[in-house]
Amino acid sequence: MNAPQEPPAMSRGAAVAYAISLPLSLLLLLFLPAGSLSWRAGWIFVAALVLGFGISALVLARVNPAIYRARSRFQPGTKGWDKALLAVILPAMVAILPVGAFDAARLHWSHVSIWAVVAGYAALLAGMAITAWAQAVNPFFEPGVRIQSERHQRVIDTGPYQFVRHPGYSAAILLFFGMAVALASLWAMVPAAVASAFLVLRTAWEDRLLRRELPGYEAYAQKVRARLLPAVW
Repeated sequence: MNAPQEPPAMSRGAAVAYAISLPLSLLLLLFLPAGSLSWRAGWIFVAALVLGFGISALVLARVNPAIYRARSRFQPGTKGWDKALLAVILPAMVAILPVGAFDAARLHWSHVSIWAVVAGYAALLAGMAITAWAQAVNPFFEPGVRIQSERHQRVIDTGPYQFVRHPGYSAAILLFFGMAVALASLWAMVPAAVASAFLVLRTAWEDRLLRRELPGYEAYAQKVRARLLPAVW
């Protein structure tokens, strides 16, 4: 058997560009529609994202550094239907931020209690934690759906995969709605719902592919029956 072929690492230039553009894009998506840099709730939201994802990145760098190679880009063999789904999911996910900022900071359409905002942050942080947990135990956690035969992909049944077959997607749904509520915007739940609906569809199609093409997945699916919500679905 040939040795596993790991995806190439992101170039230094691409890594620097990514490190600069990501936080800059976050600030633009929030404060441009908010119309002011003095929006305190926006800065609290930014701090929560930076802290949560920063801690996750440090942990993953120690326990599963290969994940950065796997998630650096869409790899050859990514299914065409997955790219079509992501063409809807990713813009809807991004839209949560400007819609929430425009609503909460400028037009004040929504009336959300402080306790709901706290619950939103709890969902947001839980989504980050579950995502990091799934990535820590799964070296095959890529951004696109495909069978990673060159990496000798195998079934992962430890960590959160003991409870649901697609914990990364469960975490993403928590993140989508958590972001909307943490921003105190009911209108931001519209793109969150769109992104979540297409993600549920992606879960079903990916599950069908894995049952058909990944050795051992059918037996795993019989053992862990829930796709997204433990003991429910």
